[in-house]
Amino acid sequence: MLRSMYSGISGMKNFQTKLDVIGNNIANVNTYGYKKGRVTFQDLMNQTVSGASRATANRGGQNAKQVGLGSSLSSIDTIQTQGSLQTTGRSLDVAISGDGYFVVRQGNNEMFTRAGNFYLDSNGNLVTGQGNLVQGYPVNAAGEVNKSGAEDIKIDTNTTMAPQATTEASYNGNLKSSAPNGTEVELETKVKDSLGKDISLRLLMTKTAQNTWGVTISSLTNDVTLSQGQTTSLTFDEQGKMTSQMPFPITLDNQTGGTQTQTIDLDFSKITQFDSSSSANVDTVDGNSEGYLESFNIGSSGEVNGVFSNGEVRVLSQLALATFSNPGGLTKAGNNLFQASNNSGLPNQGVAGDGRGSLQSGSLEMSNVDLSEEFTEMITAQRGFQANTRIITTSDEILQELVNLKR
Repeated sequence: MLRSMYSGISGMKNFQTKLDVIGNNIANVNTYGYKKGRVTFQDLMNQTVSGASRATANRGGQNAKQVGLGSSLSSIDTIQTQGSLQTTGRSLDVAISGDGYFVVRQGNNEMFTRAGNFYLDSNGNLVTGQGNLVQGYPVNAAGEVNKSGAEDIKIDTNTTMAPQATTEASYNGNLKSSAPNGTEVELETKVKDSLGKDISLRLLMTKTAQNTWGVTISSLTNDVTLSQGQTTSLTFDEQGKMTSQMPFPITLDNQTGGTQTQTIDLDFSKITQFDSSSSANVDTVDGNSEGYLESFNIGSSGEVNGVFSNGEVRVLSQLALATFSNPGGLTKAGNNLFQASNNSGLPNQGVAGDGRGSLQSGSLEMSNVDLSEEFTEMITAQRGFQANTRIITTSDEILQELVNLKR
């Protein structure tokens, strides 16, 4: 009877712990990035009354006789299932769809979170709601991401983009194959010099033979002339595909603010000669004028894209994500943060989409708590607690009868 009382006590303690975990889950039902907990039990130990015996020639074997002595906690798991994504429309809200954690710095400690509601502080640092610094990979002047090490993401709202001269221009579309000789197609291309000034180039395409078009290039801008590459020809095969060697270089002499020489590669390789209407046009032109940072957004791979006043979009940084061999082994550190533990494994850091989940800007990941499941578990825990109290009261009544035997 004393054993049954202590078994009931162990059961009550376990179900009280389960109710505590359920209560915490329900309290965090609307916490962004929260991962619910789950309690599992195991039998505590058994007192062996008699051991098992093997069969002999004259009698069969017997099983062991054991009396259980209650239950204990087996584990309190963190369930890392995906939460639903809620659209917020805020550019600094980012949700992870798939595996991975945002990496943040709390002092000298590296922490991890699934809550992507970020903010800018007075210094332009990207931070969490508690001021932890969000980590990302820097980008050099050429727009290349350096993945050798993550650092604090800082967005300088006073960032300017220097003008860049045009070095490449490409064209696409079609030149009508059945057009008579002498047919002309005129294009105008706007390029930039090193100061960001617009230069207009006139391209006149004239059909000179069955599969040949001549191209005459001239400048429509004062003080700018062509010193090289004023004419070329485009030849096509019988399938209407370009056979001329590309790209075709031209050289501009710019007299604005002193003589400047600028070479631009013109690429006509995307132009075809089919028997449809002529639709040759400008495809892409690099180069830009001076621009100022107007806004920024976060892409699906974590790129922090700056939008400049000159219409250019440049990558300013890229968010770092971390995955673990055992994410269930992470330790909850409060404030929506996780910490690596001895059983989680070391963080494998990289960018989104590279073996990790994708990012969705303007959204946040909801808690993965299911209220219907939690209330059901609460009922079973409550009934389990009640049943264990009945064990104690029943054992107490039997002890009372024993006491009453001697009166």
